[in-house]
Order: sequence, then C-alpha cells, then structure tokens
Amino acid sequence: MAASREEIIKELQTAYSMELETVMNYLTYSINLDGVRAEEIKKSLSADITEELGHAQQLGNRIKQIGGLVPGSQGVKIGNQRQPSQDTTDVVACIEAVIEAEESACEQYRKVIRATDGEDYVTQDLCIQLLAAEEEHLILFKGFLKEYRGK
Repeated sequence: MAASREEIIKELQTAYSMELETVMNYLTYSINLDGVRAEEIKKSLSADITEELGHAQQLGNRIKQIGGLVPGSQGVKIGNQRQPSQDTTDVVACIEAVIEAEESACEQYRKVIRATDGEDYVTQDLCIQLLAAEEEHLILFKGFLKEYRGK
C-alpha cells in the first residue's frame, strides 16, 4: 500500500537529515584523520562530501516539489550515526562508521522506494538513483575494510 504524501515527505526529510549528518561526519573524518594509511580514506571522503551534499539538495528539491518544506537547522534530526573517534589514527573505526552510514542510507532509500511504488514515480526514481550511489560508496568502503582487516 502506497504511503500518503505527508508520509513520503516525512521519509524524504529523514533522508535529507541523514545526508546532512553524513556530510558533517565525512568532513570531520577528512580533516581529523592522521597517518599515512589514512590518506586514501581522507581523499575518498573529501570527494564524497560534495556528492552527499548534492543528494541533500536533490531531496530538498523533491520535498518542495511535492508540497513539503525543507527543514532548517532546528528541524534536521542528527545524532543517529556513529560519531567520529577521538583517536585520529583509528582508520578502521572511520571505515566502519562510513559503512554503517551508507547501509542506513540504503535502507532509508529502499523504504521510500517501497512507499512510493505505483504512486509517485518521480520520487521513486530519484531514490533509486540515490540508492545506486550509496551502494557504490558502500562497496568501496567494504573493500577498504577488507584491506585493513586483511580479509
């Protein structure tokens, strides 16, 4: 059963908040990580910041197009992701946090895809595209984790 427009807007606002939190955490990691082994991760996260911010912009535009409002800083719900470690050389904790964030984003987009099925093809298509991008990030960081764990 398809969700109501209000429910879809709420789920898109959740995804919007998730993307903004991801931007903040990736920015933190890309600045705070130390060590030779961290350089490739920092570069990857720096590139991802722009893409994740673009996702938030796309979500915001869609929210507005279907009659909702994009939340300001007080309406954005953050604090659900694992926070960056105080150990600036703990690259594995960073990679694991990125994997968790990407898995959560994928699940949120799947939720919206299911909620819009047969009713709101534009929102569904947007979320399918965003899901594909998040899955790409997820696979990349799972590969990084394999390298760091030697598995």
